Amino acid sequence: MNLDKILAISGKPGLYVLKVQTRTGFVAESLLDGKKITVNLKSNVSLLSEISIYTHEGEKPLTEVMQKIATKENKGQAISHKEDNATLSAYFKEILPEYDEERVYPSDIKKVLNWYNTLQTKGLVTDLAPAAAETPEEAPAVEEKPKKAPAAKKAPAAKKASAKKEE
Repeated sequence: MNLDKILAISGKPGLYVLKVQTRTGFVAESLLDGKKITVNLKSNVSLLSEISIYTHEGEKPLTEVMQKIATKENKGQAISHKEDNATLSAYFKEILPEYDEERVYPSDIKKVLNWYNTLQTKGLVTDLAPAAAETPEEAPAVEEKPKKAPAAKKAPAAKKASAKKEE
């Protein structure tokens, strides 16, 4: 499951797909209704691929947690994020038995399940692992263009003009 371009924007409901980067921010498309919005660089934005869940041994990337949910549900819908906290905690304990109950709040579990169900509805739950970074051998060759020498004619012309003014 590739979460590299999937965003959660603070103050905005649902998930978004990064479409285009601009000088002042970026354009994102909502997975809920398909509307495009511009997002300022000052907005609090999280890439799902950068989010982790606290466990007793350390942190577990959200991609792995989502993959475990997909495996448990055979890539189908998970339980609703609107279930009571006890049900959500029990479900999450089945998915990730080592999660840290003290640092992972019910609101976090609700977000994860809501995000999973949103991605599943849009057909983005797949067996594919996150795309590995390109190695230098795989990167396409880029030809460097020779740099042009700076134009030398402009500087002497400026000197001639200032020389005429002095006379």
